[in-house]
Amino acid sequence: MKPNVPWWQRGSIRISIVLVLLILVGGAGVGIYYTQAPPEQPIPFPHNFHVGIGAECMYCHTGAATGPSAGLPTTNKCWGCHQQLEPRNENLKLVASFAENEESIPWVPVALQPDFVKFNHQPHITAGVSCETCHGDVASMTVAEPQPRHNMGWCLDCHQKMSTPEDFVRLSDCATCHY
Repeated sequence: MKPNVPWWQRGSIRISIVLVLLILVGGAGVGIYYTQAPPEQPIPFPHNFHVGIGAECMYCHTGAATGPSAGLPTTNKCWGCHQQLEPRNENLKLVASFAENEESIPWVPVALQPDFVKFNHQPHITAGVSCETCHGDVASMTVAEPQPRHNMGWCLDCHQKMSTPEDFVRLSDCATCHY
């Protein structure tokens, strides 16, 4: 007669638990990788080149100064500069094609917040917070990349460092970002 072994000490149960844990950890790892990888854009926009020739963030992302969303550049915004250039590579030919067909360039947003977070660029721009503070060194990026660790703790830490204790009470109120 075999001794009665508790269920948690059985080999098949332990192997099953290890497999389930590996699947969960692997799934979480894949999820984190895909949320932190830059999405493929219809045109690989070279931020480093445009910033290098003096283009300001606010020139293309005009909504940052006036409202919650910075916005993505319209085809007309891109074409305003690029119509003066000979389309000497495939990317410039794509811009010309979108402009000629009067189509919007289907940019894929990179810096996304969950639906329960209401972020507004305008007060940050008004307070003099530079774009690099949150979006990283875009001047060295070929395509914009999502920045890691953008979470509530990161925002609250920044609010605490950049404000007076009295202002921090207002800036740390849940209703400031969750309304």
